[in-house]
Amino acid sequence: MWIKICGNTSLADAQHAANVGASALGFIFAPSPRRVTIEQVRAITPHLPRNVDRYGVFVNGTFDEIVATVEAAGLTGVQLHVNTDSDLPSRLRTRFTIQNHATPLGIIAVLPFSANLQQHLADTATDTAIDALLIDSRTALAYGGTGTRYDWQAAQPPFRAIAPQRRLVAAGGLAPENIAEAIQILQPWGVDVVSGVEAAPGRKDPARVAAFIRNARQAFAELESPARTDGQNA
Repeated sequence: MWIKICGNTSLADAQHAANVGASALGFIFAPSPRRVTIEQVRAITPHLPRNVDRYGVFVNGTFDEIVATVEAAGLTGVQLHVNTDSDLPSRLRTRFTIQNHATPLGIIAVLPFSANLQQHLADTATDTAIDALLIDSRTALAYGGTGTRYDWQAAQPPFRAIAPQRRLVAAGGLAPENIAEAIQILQPWGVDVVSGVEAAPGRKDPARVAAFIRNARQAFAELESPARTDGQNA
């Protein structure tokens, strides 16, 4: 199970999420109410547990921009939205492999949910530079963090079809109140939340963060339980 709390803007929020069990934290380097600077994140990452991944979120970021940000901000992964450079994941993989990083750079590509999701997922199936695919909601004005959920029942078949070949992360409109339902329907490898655990854009609600992680972990545990009779697991 992999649980990412995204859109962090402060050390207190990031440390709380790590302390209550987040697998990864996200920092947005793109236009957003939750946008952060390299300097802000560089002041946060040294104070986080080493076993918690630190992802930078980029919207159509360039190779040079992403490399500089990863190195200066102390990131361990990147999340790529609207990547017009199809070779970017492989170039990043090569760059950070050559640098002999102790921990390989995590690379997540984002796909918006659509009626063509299964085809889009299949198109990426052979890209070994990508570690996981994050399926998110998108509106005309926002690439993610919209607080809008997509149709989980419609997404279930492509999730189930591609899951054996690719790690899939569910996002978009998730919250403590519905995360168990999303996990039960989609059976993803991981989940990602932004607005569903906020008190205001860019400011987390500690109780909602803790509840989201607790509910997600319980739902993942139930999927993996031998008591399940449908033969499915995450």
